[in-house]
Amino acid sequence: MTRMIRYFTARDGCRLAYREVGEGRPLVLIHGYFSTSQVNWVSYGHAEHLAGLGFRVIMLDLRGHGESAKPHDPAAYPPDVLADDGFDLLGHLGLTGYDLGGYSLGGRTTIRMLVRGARPRRAVVAGMGLHAVEHTGGSNAHFREVLTNLGSFERGTREWRAEAFFKQIGGDREALLHILDTSVDTPRVTLQHLETPTLVVAGIDDPHNRTAPDLAEALPHGRYATVPGNHLSAVAQPELGQAIGEFLTS
Repeated sequence: MTRMIRYFTARDGCRLAYREVGEGRPLVLIHGYFSTSQVNWVSYGHAEHLAGLGFRVIMLDLRGHGESAKPHDPAAYPPDVLADDGFDLLGHLGLTGYDLGGYSLGGRTTIRMLVRGARPRRAVVAGMGLHAVEHTGGSNAHFREVLTNLGSFERGTREWRAEAFFKQIGGDREALLHILDTSVDTPRVTLQHLETPTLVVAGIDDPHNRTAPDLAEALPHGRYATVPGNHLSAVAQPELGQAIGEFLTS
């Protein structure tokens, strides 16, 4: 199964990367903040598992992340640009029949794409709850605190763990700070118009899991599930890929 990195050009000229694994029904997956398609979907075996179920797994590296461009110009980060990039990938590949999903920031980007007219057969919103969809500023404030005060956090704290992940990934601090400016809140009343069957899945110990059931309930065809772990560790559990696969093939 190929994991070749490929590239395309977004509408604003930004060069973005994506990976593909497997053949079959297209499944577009979007990683979380600080992360990459390699870390989120390939490293823990989720892409291989889903490819084994008959999917062509297409994994975008968001701008500012992974193998994609990391411009430092604030103009490269207008509101909702991550959803724009998702739509540009769909257009580049000529996808009409497909499934769509994401983890954390990728889950929130999936919601934004649905709100703006994406019509996948099914969608997956993982590591995300209603509160962070309606109020993006809260989690953004946490990450802004981390990125503007690197090296100052007590070992074992939530901020320290986020910084450790940032350093492990080798993230671009300036680009990632700009990413926070792209967030758009999505009110519950807007979610009630989304007709796509959607799985909302979160780690049982993930703070986002407190309102993940509310997100599933707000969606007309939402389904809620949990997997082991917290926000950082749930993505590494085989149960995550299994839950996604079971939903998409059910």
